[in-house]
Amino acid sequence: MSIPEIVQYGVILVLVGFGAYVGFIRLKSERRHEPVEDELSKKILQKASSVAYYISIYMWLVFGYISDKVSMESHTLIGAGILGMAILLCVCWIFYKIVGMKDA
Repeated sequence: MSIPEIVQYGVILVLVGFGAYVGFIRLKSERRHEPVEDELSKKILQKASSVAYYISIYMWLVFGYISDKVSMESHTLIGAGILGMAILLCVCWIFYKIVGMKDA
């Protein structure tokens, strides 16, 4: 296995772990007879997804620029972009979950 494959599988493993963590939190809330998604969690997810979307637009611009400079296959570059978007969403969600929403 080459280094890019190891990195790609590591990123996929992190994303699966993140999904399992979110699922565990929702299952725990369901067992306590709490709402699975309250207003704050919906607001955090909406804010994180909008910020991740704007960042991913610039990420795709950078990928488009470097696609001519590197000798990567196009499907590998697209796969890396999709994984990058998922990682951005996870990072933004974790950031807003820790920092919280500021009243504007």
